Amino acid sequence: MNRYRYSARLLSQRLLVTLLTMLIVSFIVFFATTMLPGDVAQAMLGQSATPEAVAGLRHAMGLDVPAYSRFLSWLWGLLHGDLGRSYVTRLPISEMIGDRLNNSLKLALLVTLVSVPFSMVLGITSAILKDSTYDAIVSAMTIAVISVPEFLIATLAILIFAVWLHWLPAISYGALHAVTWTKMFAAYAMPVITLTFVVSAQMIRMTRAAMIEAINRPYVEMAVLKGASRARIVLWHVLPNAVGPIANAMALSLSYLLGGVIVAETIFDYPGVAKLMVDAVSTRDLPLIQSCAILFCFCHLIMLMFADLVAILSNPRSRA
Repeated sequence: MNRYRYSARLLSQRLLVTLLTMLIVSFIVFFATTMLPGDVAQAMLGQSATPEAVAGLRHAMGLDVPAYSRFLSWLWGLLHGDLGRSYVTRLPISEMIGDRLNNSLKLALLVTLVSVPFSMVLGITSAILKDSTYDAIVSAMTIAVISVPEFLIATLAILIFAVWLHWLPAISYGALHAVTWTKMFAAYAMPVITLTFVVSAQMIRMTRAAMIEAINRPYVEMAVLKGASRARIVLWHVLPNAVGPIANAMALSLSYLLGGVIVAETIFDYPGVAKLMVDAVSTRDLPLIQSCAILFCFCHLIMLMFADLVAILSNPRSRA
């Protein structure tokens, strides 16, 4: 009974920390976006607009209200699922994000389905074959990919697969209109390749480190002395005790998708939430920017909390 209470207390603490972090992040996001240069009303009316017209539009949009009052109103709307309306289109932001969120989730799911098995295989085999030529090659490749920014990887992917080889289209907008599996694969291939490279490098290194730490435990040495096969040692002794660190590695790396997807969606013109946020920045659409940013932060925190939960539930010492 005590171990269940201890686990429940840890889970409650993680949930409380997540909620407090969301509150702090919402405060930072709101006031950071209000500090963006330029006047929204002036940008919408143009440089030829009169001061009276600009002041009237600012009043109609509620921009003349003190910042703290606007923040409280926005936060109250968030708690009730009301994201407000776009300054530019005057459409409900929830509808605008909902139309794009499905596309971003598809892309993230495809990247996850490709990158997680790929990273686990390379990370686990590199740990098992530590200090071998195979391990050196994998480590060198992961370090090289980590050292390169995602926009350069995306540019190289376009240069190789679209310009030189003519295998894939450079623009992924056709993903929404693809009618065959071949066209759908071609539309998603470039952003998936780019993001897989970005997130897999960190996952491989962190998975390798977690496996090596588990392999060096005394119980593994005892299993070797008892004559257990390598497959049995890895599957029954090493992997179960490395699940927690590997889950943390996966969550941390996949949370990087939130930053990398902005670059990928922009370069490949993929119609997702990140592309919507970039367009909103160019038009100074503050409510839309704030809603997209808080959505990214929320997804990031959810992934980290999930990793913490897996680590807690998979670690016998935390349940003792």
